[in-house]
Amino acid sequence: MTQVTPPTKQAEDKESGSPKFGRLLLVLIFAVMLIVAITVGSEAYYTN
Repeated sequence: MTQVTPPTKQAEDKESGSPKFGRLLLVLIFAVMLIVAITVGSEAYYTN
C-alpha cells in the first residue's frame, strides 16, 4: 500500500493566506457596493 503523507506546513501556508483573503475581501466590498447602488437607485426611482 502507498502511504499518503499530509501536506507540509509550508504548503498549507502557501495555499491558505493573503491572496485568497484579499480576493474574498474585494468580492465582499463589491457585493456591498452593489447592494448600496441598488438601494440608492431604487429609492431615487420610486420616490418622486
